[in-house]
Amino acid sequence: QLVESGGGSVQAGGSLRVSCALSGDTTSGYCMGWFRQAPGKEREGVAALSSGGINTRYADSVKGRFTISREGSTTTFYLKMNSLKPEDTDMYYCAAKLSGACALTGDYAYWGRGTQVTVSS
Repeated sequence: QLVESGGGSVQAGGSLRVSCALSGDTTSGYCMGWFRQAPGKEREGVAALSSGGINTRYADSVKGRFTISREGSTTTFYLKMNSLKPEDTDMYYCAAKLSGACALTGDYAYWGRGTQVTVSS
């Protein structure tokens, strides 16, 4: 089970860090990803972190501003968001999988329920 936390409201240019806790296991064997989606829009892959914690992928829209990470083999991983823009406003979902390419496509086996991020101008 994945549970997100840390969303909220911030002004443009500000920062937020959202967290995702994986219950019952460590994150070390999983490819972890962050996705976002607004009502009526397609889901967008934002960032992914390989099971070894070395390889990362980012959507072009967030490169240089967002960072996906985890602390060792803990059960929690993070998405740090800097220089936030109003267009980053979305529901953010974390996801995990044990097999397949660790990419920004949506074929993840496990999903959280989401945390809202709102950026005002």
